Amino acid sequence: MSSPVETIQTIKVPKPVPITTTRFRPPKKNIPQTKPERDQFLRTIRNYVALSNPVPPMPLEELDVHARRILAELGYEGDETYLHYTAVCLNNEMWRETLAEIPYERRLLLMPKCLRVEDKCPAPFDEFGLLCKQCGLCSIQDFQNEAERLGYAVLVAEGSAIVMSLIQTGQIEAIVGISCLAVLERTFPYVEAAAIPSIAVPLLQDDCINTTVDIDWVWEYLHLTSDDNTRRLDLTALHEEVKGWFTPESIAAVMGPIEGKQEEIAREWLARDGKRWRPFLTVAAFEALREDRGNPLPDDIKKIAFATELFHKASLIHDDIEDEDHGRYDQPTLNAEHGVAVALNAGDLLIGEGYRLIGECEAPDARKTEMLLISARGQRELCRGQGAELVWARNPEPLDSKQVLEIFRQKTAPAFEVALKLGASYAGQLDEFAGVLESYSENLGIAYQIQDDMDDLGADAGDNELEKMRPSVLLAVARERAKGDDRAVLDSLWSHEDLAGVEIHKIRSLAHELEADDKCMLLFETYKEAAVRSLADLENANLKGLLRRVMGKIFNDLEIKGWCREFEVKNGVREEEAEAVTAG
Repeated sequence: MSSPVETIQTIKVPKPVPITTTRFRPPKKNIPQTKPERDQFLRTIRNYVALSNPVPPMPLEELDVHARRILAELGYEGDETYLHYTAVCLNNEMWRETLAEIPYERRLLLMPKCLRVEDKCPAPFDEFGLLCKQCGLCSIQDFQNEAERLGYAVLVAEGSAIVMSLIQTGQIEAIVGISCLAVLERTFPYVEAAAIPSIAVPLLQDDCINTTVDIDWVWEYLHLTSDDNTRRLDLTALHEEVKGWFTPESIAAVMGPIEGKQEEIAREWLARDGKRWRPFLTVAAFEALREDRGNPLPDDIKKIAFATELFHKASLIHDDIEDEDHGRYDQPTLNAEHGVAVALNAGDLLIGEGYRLIGECEAPDARKTEMLLISARGQRELCRGQGAELVWARNPEPLDSKQVLEIFRQKTAPAFEVALKLGASYAGQLDEFAGVLESYSENLGIAYQIQDDMDDLGADAGDNELEKMRPSVLLAVARERAKGDDRAVLDSLWSHEDLAGVEIHKIRSLAHELEADDKCMLLFETYKEAAVRSLADLENANLKGLLRRVMGKIFNDLEIKGWCREFEVKNGVREEEAEAVTAG
């Protein structure tokens, strides 16, 4: 008879080109420290540009005036720590629409050589700059390959004479550059005088060695094109609108009046806290593919979006019952509050309501059938993943990281896939994009679950997290690397045996010593990157652009706790290491 472990299929972990996301170092003090903070700056600057319509090119003195106004809006009035950073980002956004109108083949991507891993980089230099050897040690290779695929000219050099000569010949009409603030400040007068449309993504460090950059920003600007009619869509506002649909009043407007106490309990659960990513994805996919873009959202798309959240919320109820959990959203679970029988029935009711809303929408019958099949197949796949975990839990034994990732694929990816496919199906364009949405959703879902897995063992987790141990990629990687007594401790976690004296902070320390957290962060970034790469051959600019931005939105909005090094000093995990880097 096969063991529970053998019932879990394994997957091939995608192997995109290696990336440098493990080289985390705190940004310099003149740049906002965390990615959520930097994204808040960018959102505020974009809103300012939309309202004030400042016109480029603009002298530095005038740019600083606008930058100070933005800083005041952000709560930094009188504090010029981020003045130059804000001015650079503002200049980017003033040129954004102009850049979008310039063909890729008339653009230059300019990167600094300090992005390389200096002591390991095998690339030589010639009179034009660094000649990348495609070794995969840094992000230069990723940016160069994608830019050249789009049609960009690419240089890894410190700008100046070569760049100006390309511009003077008329071959280049715009620049997307990466540079430190110090270099940007020196070169700005020349670029401004030449009125060159230019986007400059600031490096996070300015010490000229082994630097890093916000990869999401570079990719967004790199792919900016006027063919994408969704590029001006405010994803934050769209997400907030979708979240606003789940008040009791809005739920009743979409689903009809409440009938009976059981329905009241189920809807109260639906209205409880949640990020609402799945209905947001449904609406985003529809927005990208709809023919009447710009018109108000039809009532039917609300029903379709509601269905994705109904399915998700039902799965949470059932998960809590199956895992015997008693708390979620800082409140009692339905099974803790109302008992298993009532909670189980509430979950079943929500699933039925999801299918009802799809069936009642006014789409053609063939399209409704398509959406019902999408939902049913997604439900089946999710139950298979949860079932594999439940079978394992009856007789738990260690899983390797690939087996855990397969559970993640089955449990999380289907919900993202259903959400996106329902939006595309309602827009009438699923057939053309089904394959891309499947690949994108699989990688996005696994990345999402890896992040969630690391948060479960993060700084806010208590020791009771170990008692209800579930398949964890972090602990799987740690066990694969551990030996002797350390391996014995991790084996006890997997088997739920002999946990006396085992504390979660000790497990975190052990995972760090074994560099399991680094490996998991690399896996997280690898799956994110694989999601991006799945869009490479997508010819629909609206869908491609929106899905790329959606991914940044989802992960940028997540509160990263416990492992991400941007938060390590705050969490006290690597204070000495972080202080040493900052001092250097």
